[in-house]
Amino acid sequence: MTTGAAAPDSYYERTGENAYKPTAHAGGAWNTDEQHFSPLAGLVVHALDRHLAQRAEPLTLARISYDILGRIALDECEITVETLRPGRTIELLEATVTIGGRPVVRARAWLLAALDSSAVADSPHEPLPAPGELTPWAMDAEWDGGYVSSIEVRRTPLTRRGRTAAWVRSPLALVAGEPSSALASYVALVDTANGVAVQQDPTAWMFPNLDLTIHLHRQPHGPWTGLDTTVTFGPSGQGLTSSVLHDIDGPVGHADQILTVRPLPQGVSGGSGSNRTVRPAPPAAP
Repeated sequence: MTTGAAAPDSYYERTGENAYKPTAHAGGAWNTDEQHFSPLAGLVVHALDRHLAQRAEPLTLARISYDILGRIALDECEITVETLRPGRTIELLEATVTIGGRPVVRARAWLLAALDSSAVADSPHEPLPAPGELTPWAMDAEWDGGYVSSIEVRRTPLTRRGRTAAWVRSPLALVAGEPSSALASYVALVDTANGVAVQQDPTAWMFPNLDLTIHLHRQPHGPWTGLDTTVTFGPSGQGLTSSVLHDIDGPVGHADQILTVRPLPQGVSGGSGSNRTVRPAPPAAP
């Protein structure tokens, strides 16, 4: 997508009842002509919120699982939502993202009734250091794309590959001129996890995720999304990025991303930082 003027201060602009146009800020890290999945994941939650807005008895999102079906072009997308399993205390929704008439993402969300379990609330995960205690990290020195350039990242020092904790926030709105829920804005930053604790140099290896699954035991609030992240590469082309999710008050849940790990094709320069060459899109599925 090309723009003749500066991109607005949002990741998307609404173009129809269920249609959205990505701005340059949504540009991907592996290929700048594609959307980064992180803001799109938040946009799906925004669409779910709109679907649920008229519900008399609100439910709480406890799990959302995204399957990435193919290349997510930096083009207008449509999001449709349907209820697969209605209920007063448990409900299952499905959202489908379509670009050019082709489904590119399917997401299923389990919603639960909000009950008072505060008397037994507990987690073994310790809170992360506050954002102000961590060092700012110029993520766009290592990764390309409009999305990466739009966010602020603070990260713990790396003691080994594939392990770090980071805080991420963005000054941009999810959709221009529309308020988004704290949950949608929070989820819009979670997919950043796969780029904050890399196992290998992305100019030599590709490791995009094919999915993202988020489980929540507490509803998060912003503006910071905390990622206590571990990245593992297996011996046969698979990898896993796992994160304990935090907000300022402590842990809120977990996120997992399955990776397809493969060397960058010979003769193709990945490039990053000052040597910005567009990286190739993964074949078949991202």
